[in-house]
Amino acid sequence: MKRNFKVFLVLGTRPEAIKLAPVILELRKRCEFDCRVCVTAQHREMLDQVLQVFDIVPDLDLNLMRPDQTLSGLTSRAIETLDGVFAVEKPDLVLVQGDTATCFSAALTSFYHHIAVGHVEAGLRTGNLYSPWPEEANRVLTSRLATLHFAPTEVNSQNLLREGIEPAKIFVTGNTVIDALFIALEKIKSSPPDIPGLPAGITASWNGVRMVLITGHRRENFGQGFESICQSIAELANRFADVQFVYPVHLNPNVREPVMKILGSGGKGNIHLIDPLPYFPFIAMMHRSTLILTDSGGIQEEAPSLGKPVLVMRDTTERPEAVSAGTARLVGTDFRRIVMETSRLLTDKDSYDCMAGKTNPYGDGQTANRIVRICGEFLQTEKYSG
Repeated sequence: MKRNFKVFLVLGTRPEAIKLAPVILELRKRCEFDCRVCVTAQHREMLDQVLQVFDIVPDLDLNLMRPDQTLSGLTSRAIETLDGVFAVEKPDLVLVQGDTATCFSAALTSFYHHIAVGHVEAGLRTGNLYSPWPEEANRVLTSRLATLHFAPTEVNSQNLLREGIEPAKIFVTGNTVIDALFIALEKIKSSPPDIPGLPAGITASWNGVRMVLITGHRRENFGQGFESICQSIAELANRFADVQFVYPVHLNPNVREPVMKILGSGGKGNIHLIDPLPYFPFIAMMHRSTLILTDSGGIQEEAPSLGKPVLVMRDTTERPEAVSAGTARLVGTDFRRIVMETSRLLTDKDSYDCMAGKTNPYGDGQTANRIVRICGEFLQTEKYSG
């Protein structure tokens, strides 16, 4: 039987690093795998932060990020560079995660080299190629190229079946983000992190004070969407002077400019605009929060394990399980809806408890173990046993 199967994990963004870190750590425990981590650095700083906290040093760093890079430029550089890497390294299996340009580029290049692809977090769909953009297209295209599909939920599995994916290639595993969350919580308990951007000791002074955590970065919300989001936060801060609003503001100018213009000039003492947080401090703030306003995907999965209601500032979500379970609610970027739904959770204890007390539909923290076991079984088949 062939041993030391060479498994390449290709990642480039913070969410990919978070969700692949448990898989990397699990692969490295097992002698039958030669685990190689290859980063494109699609998002340089935020990627490096996550890898550092999980003690993961990439084996290959392609360093593809460029100032003001376009999706076309990044994708073409990634495909060309990975083409050379795969030609030399000849991995037995390439693992990708999610819906980024890195994910799709690695899947396509693997296909060109006849290398099997395992897609972690497969089968998420909104049904609209332009929402979220370009993520929906990336994950649909990756599904056409993948050999193994690791679907977080049965809903995701059904999406893949409807698209003609062979049932034997689909595995319902849960989501690795819950594995990463549990790892982070253990580290936070033993060593509570500082929160960069907030005055020292300020969170301790908020003992018993409610806090709303806010994130936003989706391209489809650029322009009027972000202006509406910011106006709603300003209104909520006025209405609820006893509530702290903490907004780690994404570095993209399309996000920062409306946020700073609308929220940064009013001098409100209960609005705190800070730079994006490293992973552990962010998990600590999620744990400390009362509720979360976000357009992120991963937070919809993590927050239920912490008992935090999530209001999703998007019109669609590829994570309908959270909405169905009652842990998340779609509010779009509509000023009235954001204000109304946030106010309801801050004033109506029954509404809050109903959302906060639901069970997380995304996993039990054992997803990475399942994925690695399935990869091993696949690689030991007659075709791949050499």
